[in-house]
Amino acid sequence: MNHTVAFQGELGAFSQVAAAQLAAGYRPVPVAAFDQVFEAVANGKQHAAVIPIENTLHGSVHENYDHLLKYDLTIHGETFVRIVHNLIAPPGVKRSSIKCVYSHPVALNQCRHFFDANPSFQKTPFYDTAGSVKMLMEKGLTDAGAIASATAAEIYGAKILQKSIEDDRENYTRFFLLKRSGKAKKARPVAGVRYKTSVVFTVRNMPGALFRALSAFALRDLDLTKIESRPLRGKPWDYLFYVDFIGHTADPVTAHALGHLAELADMWRVLGCYPAAAKQN
Repeated sequence: MNHTVAFQGELGAFSQVAAAQLAAGYRPVPVAAFDQVFEAVANGKQHAAVIPIENTLHGSVHENYDHLLKYDLTIHGETFVRIVHNLIAPPGVKRSSIKCVYSHPVALNQCRHFFDANPSFQKTPFYDTAGSVKMLMEKGLTDAGAIASATAAEIYGAKILQKSIEDDRENYTRFFLLKRSGKAKKARPVAGVRYKTSVVFTVRNMPGALFRALSAFALRDLDLTKIESRPLRGKPWDYLFYVDFIGHTADPVTAHALGHLAELADMWRVLGCYPAAAKQN
């Protein structure tokens, strides 16, 4: 069976790089918007999805946190991708001929030192990093460049004029692998594998409510690796809390912590239990 994995952007996007790590052998399917990525898996059109959830410099991808609650998908894995930005142009285009450089606004912002050193280059926002390379090649522009991954340059037959132009080499994005919850099987923990569990919950807006909810993890020495709050739609000034922690749902300690949380939370849901990705060096 030819399994597919959806991702936002064009072929060559950093999400495709993550998809190759998380869903090796799956056919990558580019999709225009994040909500369409979630929808494609939820309605069974695609088998899986890979979405970015946070970046070490730019922070959390808030839209995708909201989609995790809206769609009944389960997190099956995570990976980290080092974001290496490259100056790319069509073959034959010289660096001295470039007047404007296209890329996603986040990528442009992560290469400010490069633009400071090259004031003649005009930063030009585009909807996607890889899409900017695709556009250069399709239009045959001879006075423009793009900032994108080396994979994008390879896919579209473009040339890298300068490698690794990002300001900070510690630029990583964390990605999730998502599948439909109805198709998920409750896997047992594998010995020697470090697992992570992601949950979302709400508590009443009253003194100490969040403290008590988090005590369900603290009292059992569970390591919280991420806490994110998002507005609760329909209830102004109330919030959802997303928490990642080290532990497998089949472990008794984790099960007791989740049971304790259930007693304290107004709403709670496990978003996934998956092998924790190794931190990049």
